[in-house]
Amino acid sequence: MIGQDTACCPGLSAAPLNETRAADLAKVFKALGDPVRLRLMSLIASRGEGGEVCVCELTPAFDLSQPTISHHLKLLRQAGLIDCERRGTWVYYWVLPGALDRLAAFLTTTGPAEVTG
Repeated sequence: MIGQDTACCPGLSAAPLNETRAADLAKVFKALGDPVRLRLMSLIASRGEGGEVCVCELTPAFDLSQPTISHHLKLLRQAGLIDCERRGTWVYYWVLPGALDRLAAFLTTTGPAEVTG
């Protein structure tokens, strides 16, 4: 999953992906490919490193039911992007350390960008 060490997982332009790495990354991109999940990820990540947010703060930002929000959060967790902890009746979410940095490192190319037009 995305939680793997960057040293063992070269960037997109460094080497072709093997089947396992491609499947793991596809799960991450699929999780982020939904507008609701992308917004949820943004809301959680905007708390900064080590920050967390209660599900009670996330739900009102959407015109969706609480079970639907929970489903989207579950998919982000399964993709290895966030984690959570239940405290009493509420669940708190945070971005897993380095998850977004590893994804960014994978997408970063070492050569100059080509301009097409």
